[in-house]
Amino acid sequence: MQRLWMAIGALAGLSAVAMAAMTAHGLDGLDPAALQMVRNALEMHGWHALVLLACGLWASRGGWLADAAGALFTIGLVLFCGAVYALALDGIRVPLAAPVGGTTLMAGWLLLFLSILFPRRSR
Repeated sequence: MQRLWMAIGALAGLSAVAMAAMTAHGLDGLDPAALQMVRNALEMHGWHALVLLACGLWASRGGWLADAAGALFTIGLVLFCGAVYALALDGIRVPLAAPVGGTTLMAGWLLLFLSILFPRRSR
């Protein structure tokens, strides 16, 4: 699972940089409120790309809690950022996706915290 979380983190980082470039150079016509929504989602996108890399690096010590955190971060990233991007860029509403995604991201942080407090024991 280590490589999976790192690969997903790398792809999330790539897509965050691409979205940042699009935001900086291609969204001139977007209204200020929508542009701020994109920037907020982009910040969450970038941070969670990094934490997915950390999950990959920590997974061998953090065990199933670190793997579960990686899964929740992946799901939450898609739901939360995807819903915010869809609304800001196309006016598409995805009911409950953002709050469920945000809650999923918070649960991922809780599991990562627990994996640090209670790491897998070496044999």
